[in-house]
Amino acid sequence: MAPASRLLALWALAAVALPGSGAEGDGGWRPGGPGAVAEEERCTVERRADLTYAEFVQQYAFVRPVILQGLTDNSRFRALCSRDRLLASFGDRVVRLSTANTYSYHKVDLPFQEYVEQLLHPQDPTSLGNDTLYFFGDNNFTEWASLFRHYSPPPFGLLGTAPAYSFGIAAGSGVPFHWHGPGYSEVIYGRKRWFLYPPEKTPEFHPNKTTLAWLRDTYPALPPSARPLECTIRAGEVLYFPDRWWHATLNLDTSVFISTFLG
Repeated sequence: MAPASRLLALWALAAVALPGSGAEGDGGWRPGGPGAVAEEERCTVERRADLTYAEFVQQYAFVRPVILQGLTDNSRFRALCSRDRLLASFGDRVVRLSTANTYSYHKVDLPFQEYVEQLLHPQDPTSLGNDTLYFFGDNNFTEWASLFRHYSPPPFGLLGTAPAYSFGIAAGSGVPFHWHGPGYSEVIYGRKRWFLYPPEKTPEFHPNKTTLAWLRDTYPALPPSARPLECTIRAGEVLYFPDRWWHATLNLDTSVFISTFLG
């Protein structure tokens, strides 16, 4: 699974409203999700506010996912992620796009502004994963350091690991099932639906079919005992996933997120 360890690396960037940049609170990013897809009926991942480090280690770090609320304030980072500001600061930077399949072998390089203006739209439900391009992973983010220094990551680390950021933009697409080391994923704008299985429970999926295809074709036929843990993460929430947990994602809107991998 080594190729998959780079997979979730960077997908979503959405933003904060500025004068003339769109509806209040959306940062100027137009809606772009797969309109027929709703949030899950019942979130099966626990949400916790005011969690202590001791509780995190004892109850979640090596055992199960958890959604963290209210541990950091990233309002400044959110403001800097508006569509206008990101295009002004980084529009001419070349970014590497990856395909939305499990191993993501195919890469395409193009200016960030071209991606935002021409490719940031919902995927065709009939498209295969290797036909869907989006911004995540395989990028030199030292060029984005002026943005990252304003991000406050979740405060809980793990002994023997070092944090590494990943970040990008997606609209209506997602990463199919894969696994890697533990980490966090924070939604800055939009909504991201997550599906998670423990390491010992390999999900039924095709590595070149999109999460959207899996949700429409495979998920409805799963018996309750075979369904994943799932939840929709909203702006300001942080999902923690333990080491080697299978997970797939689907952006329900034009979404921004930043992940902190504990490698």
